[in-house]
Amino acid sequence: MMATFNELNISDTFISGLKQENIVEPTDIQNKTIGIILENKDLIAEAITGSGKTLAYLLPAFQRIHTDSKDLHTLILAPTHELVIQINNVIKTLAQNSNHPLRSTSIMGEVNIKRQIDYLKEKPHIIVGTPGRVLELIQLKKIKAHQIKTLVIDEADKLLSDSNIQTVKSIIKTTLRDRQLLAFSASISEKALTSAVSLMKSPAIVDIAPEKVNPAIEHCFLIAPQREKIDMLRKLIHAVKPSKAIVFLNKNEAIIDVMEKLNYHKIDAVGIYGNATKQERKKAIDQFKSGQSTVLVASDLVARGLDLQNLSHVINMDIPVDLNEYIHRVGRTGRAGENGVAISIITLSQLQDIKKIEKINHIDIQSKVIKNGQLIDYK
Repeated sequence: MMATFNELNISDTFISGLKQENIVEPTDIQNKTIGIILENKDLIAEAITGSGKTLAYLLPAFQRIHTDSKDLHTLILAPTHELVIQINNVIKTLAQNSNHPLRSTSIMGEVNIKRQIDYLKEKPHIIVGTPGRVLELIQLKKIKAHQIKTLVIDEADKLLSDSNIQTVKSIIKTTLRDRQLLAFSASISEKALTSAVSLMKSPAIVDIAPEKVNPAIEHCFLIAPQREKIDMLRKLIHAVKPSKAIVFLNKNEAIIDVMEKLNYHKIDAVGIYGNATKQERKKAIDQFKSGQSTVLVASDLVARGLDLQNLSHVINMDIPVDLNEYIHRVGRTGRAGENGVAISIITLSQLQDIKKIEKINHIDIQSKVIKNGQLIDYK
């Protein structure tokens, strides 16, 4: 039986704020984690993308923060600029809709540090940031880490991977021992889970992701030689006429090429890639969100927690190098009760990867072809 927000001890102020966003009852992950967080226990939680993880840790923060205090209460770490901005937007929206004077700020690399230091002078209760810049500001004594009561690691499998874990550990070491540590992720590897457990005090582990992939998503693949993949993509987009689609590639340098070729063929496409400037990334996402562009060409960077509404299709031009990344990619579609379609364009030699993805995720990926401008089952 699902509890109500009232039964989870969330105050009416925030419940009415949530109603303005048409959120009236807790999701499964919120139902299972909010009580644990409010008891100040450490927690590791795994749930599919789009299941409401962000509010699962934000609502207890809102509930516990005294807004007349000038102390920092909650630090949220996230792997990408886009996710940091998105989480901070959720905080700002809830505070505004609840008429609640909670202060928050976003902190990330490649952005003017002086301006961030100015924002920190406004004494935010919640900081959302990427680990590198957060650690830098702690070391500069601009973020008072000893004040942190709760530290959230969002997209924990990414932040506890080899490339990020040392920075995250360094941040944790600057906090007091009695602070609460929470880790959330859509999929968490054994290695990341072991790392999370080792950093925590007897954490509760909530896994509502035995069904890793949203059942509302249809999975299929097309076969094309590597050199003909862009042509196949063009034909596919004309065949399925997506209302909004993300096209994933593994290599940054291929993104611009694919985007330009699609635009040449009168398909409105924008691209987002690792070495784009913050302004370029924002412009591309805004154009895509507004519907000005129907196709977003991206690397896995954008797959991380980015809340893009009403995506009809996810197209993999490349199979992800880490097969577990498939979940993050396809989790962009089929949200909020809508159906979605995930299509991978593969070479013949990549069929074995498709079989592995089917096995890992207990899904069936159908073979399709394009015939007379239609996507049909391969017979």
